[in-house]
Amino acid sequence: MKITVFGCGYVGLTTAVGLAEMGNTVIGIDVDPQKVAMLKDGIVPFYEPGLQEMLLRQITEGRLSFYTDAKLGIESSEIVFSAVGTPPLKDHYADLSAVLNVAEQFKFYAEGEKVFINKSTVPIGTSDKILEIIQPKISLKNRFQVLSNPEFLREGTALKDFFEPDRIIIGTYGHDAGLRKLMKKLYRPMIERGVPLVFTDIRSAEVIKYASNAYLATRLSFVNELANFCETAGADIQSVRKGVGLDKRIGTHFFQPGIGFGGSCLPKDLNALIEMGKQSGFDFKVLDAAQKVNLQQPYRIIEAVKNVFPNLNGITFAIWGVAFKPGTDDLRDAPSLAIIHELLRQGAKLQVYDPVTIPKLRKIFEKKLSYSQDYYSPLQNASGLLILTEWEEFRNPDFGRMKSFMKEHYIFDGRNIFDREDVEKNDFSYYGIGSLSVQRKLKSKRSRVKLGL
Repeated sequence: MKITVFGCGYVGLTTAVGLAEMGNTVIGIDVDPQKVAMLKDGIVPFYEPGLQEMLLRQITEGRLSFYTDAKLGIESSEIVFSAVGTPPLKDHYADLSAVLNVAEQFKFYAEGEKVFINKSTVPIGTSDKILEIIQPKISLKNRFQVLSNPEFLREGTALKDFFEPDRIIIGTYGHDAGLRKLMKKLYRPMIERGVPLVFTDIRSAEVIKYASNAYLATRLSFVNELANFCETAGADIQSVRKGVGLDKRIGTHFFQPGIGFGGSCLPKDLNALIEMGKQSGFDFKVLDAAQKVNLQQPYRIIEAVKNVFPNLNGITFAIWGVAFKPGTDDLRDAPSLAIIHELLRQGAKLQVYDPVTIPKLRKIFEKKLSYSQDYYSPLQNASGLLILTEWEEFRNPDFGRMKSFMKEHYIFDGRNIFDREDVEKNDFSYYGIGSLSVQRKLKSKRSRVKLGL
């Protein structure tokens, strides 16, 4: 099949490369000539495991090419995907200018039978706006269809999520047997492996995307609230999490406490759905609470640090990991940034290591941070270590070597990657999210008395 994908960012590029890998001829269109030049040279402008290797293979095999020419892309393909960005505006509502611009160009250049598929995350009713733009040109000669096909890609595992999705959602205007046959052909490799293909009305498809991310965000905020309570009650969140998660209706996946969620999806989509509710006169009380919990969660680890070091001025800390999650260089809404800003505000000196985000960190913080090329170097003369991203390379360190570098031996584990007993038997004082810290034992005992425990 001949396909064009507008937008060569995270979603668009993964989609274009994945569709080419499935044997289609794919054109990627982007308005940024510098990005297009990089892609033509086989360079991915962001970090995503495995993507660059697949990109190079598809370019070499002639199934994937990149241009800035919208006319070329639309005229050359039977299916046009819109995967352009929808960044949040000041009121948290999505900026639809790029999506609607693609629709305008589609109307101007499209002829014959073509399908416009929106893959961008958009507010409910956006497909109606797209159809309204395209509608005047629809005729017996120009038979255009508008679909919604939301993406569910996770940064760090995008290619796996593309080829092995939990479901494929297709939102349509009415039942069209020919259109359904086309979508089954497009996604046949996944369908043959048993991936459910769900056809629904177009507005429901738009809601499904927001509802999925809002639920995941709420789940994370709930387990973080539970972890915070466990600290007060003298319980251990890891034991609670396991005991609760053994209920098959709940499970332990995406039920891990930490310093909060970030990235390009969950915070943006949660805020957008809350705002959409307000604009339609509906109050998302649960989602509003989830949002508030997440905004406060990064400061739990600051509180733990302050329990040990009431005055942070001049104290040196090492930081392991800054990306909002492992497997990506994305810093958008990363909770680590709030922690770093607050520690700097209180006069702390920070020595930082992250496998992939250092270039981006330099642009944000410039010389306010000390940057390291490996994860032992920032421990030099540090009084404490803060773990803010759960990169795999951090999980089995040489604690003896760590101690030899550090001035004082405190670990503040914002992602609970260590076992308390393993850390403490190596003579470190340990704080994990939702577990009783050494420094708070007396306070927690008093709390348990108040709770009647």
